[in-house]
Amino acid sequence: MTRVSMQVDGVTYTDEVEPRTLLVHHLREALGKVGTVVGCDTSNCGACTVHLDGQAVKSCTVLAVQADGAEVTTIEGVAAPDGSLHPVQKAFHEMHGLQCGYCTPGMIMASIDLLKENPNPSDTEVREGIEGNLCRCTGYQNIVRAVQQAAGELSGSATTPETTGAQA
Repeated sequence: MTRVSMQVDGVTYTDEVEPRTLLVHHLREALGKVGTVVGCDTSNCGACTVHLDGQAVKSCTVLAVQADGAEVTTIEGVAAPDGSLHPVQKAFHEMHGLQCGYCTPGMIMASIDLLKENPNPSDTEVREGIEGNLCRCTGYQNIVRAVQQAAGELSGSATTPETTGAQA
């Protein structure tokens, strides 16, 4: 067993872990962060995406020991302390950017990272930015619209997909 300490959603946790434990399993099983889902266990789907020291990563590709000393943000840590939704979460809800919801936590985490890097992405740039996250239900159009709406809100612009000519 190896002792690790990491800050997850603003709380510091110190635990003993098997060196081979994946971060996704540590988050879910030891810390109860079940919003980070296991989709494929092969890094193909992106459902397990979290932020590790501010960068989006697939937590099924990171060992818990590699996150020692790091700051991890999960989908549970994205909303404001008062419970109000992050603009990307809100936009996914308002623009119907989900159906079954299984991919949604990872998709939101990837979208937040995308908007941090590119605050005003084109539809093509949104699609490229989330290409590591698979959705088998939506066809992506409403996800792209949600990211565009969130981009407008985060930048303080009133621009929404409806006003920019994005097609449904």
